[in-house]
Amino acid sequence: MKKFKIKSGDTVKVIAGDHKGTEGKVLQIIKDKDRVLVEGVNLVSKHTKPSAQNPQGGIVKKEASLHISNVMLVEDGVAVRVGYQVDGDTKSRISKKTKK
Repeated sequence: MKKFKIKSGDTVKVIAGDHKGTEGKVLQIIKDKDRVLVEGVNLVSKHTKPSAQNPQGGIVKKEASLHISNVMLVEDGVAVRVGYQVDGDTKSRISKKTKK
């Protein structure tokens, strides 16, 4: 099982690709494909047929996934690398830059 240093709900910054520099909240982590869904980033248009939930049908904008290596955790407005610190029985996630 893979372990990622980014969790759902974290604020991240895109550091590579077409959406470089944009920030958003992590909606979902897709572990088996090493990908992440970020709110408001990498929007794609999906054509939908009319249905009971969407009687109008049409074009819907939704987020597509990014590779997890293309995002960095944001702490106090600055993108930081993340590490772990073990104190006895507790393991906490810390910023490598600020050590907090």
